[in-house]
Amino acid sequence: MNLEPKGELPDGFQTAARPRAGSPRPVRRKTKGGLIIPDTAKEKPAEGEIVAVGEGARKDSGELIAPSVKAGDRILFGKWSGTEVTLNGEDLLIMKESDILGIIA
Repeated sequence: MNLEPKGELPDGFQTAARPRAGSPRPVRRKTKGGLIIPDTAKEKPAEGEIVAVGEGARKDSGELIAPSVKAGDRILFGKWSGTEVTLNGEDLLIMKESDILGIIA
């Protein structure tokens, strides 16, 4: 399995992300009633960069569904998302596209 940037992964919608140092980053939240939720009371998303993407998932009909992320995208994902692996001395996360919370512009 090649995990160089622009590489591909098997098993539809699988992605490999490089976690960003210093992540998770703080996110301030406020309720409708005006209460501020402290950082210690909520899970903070982690930030990373996509280094490889699988070909996509298949519908029951066999039609390929293309992934919505690509190598080089910066993403946010949940603290417990993915499976940690070390390849060529680099720590990576293998995760499903559904574990990605958002793409950072």
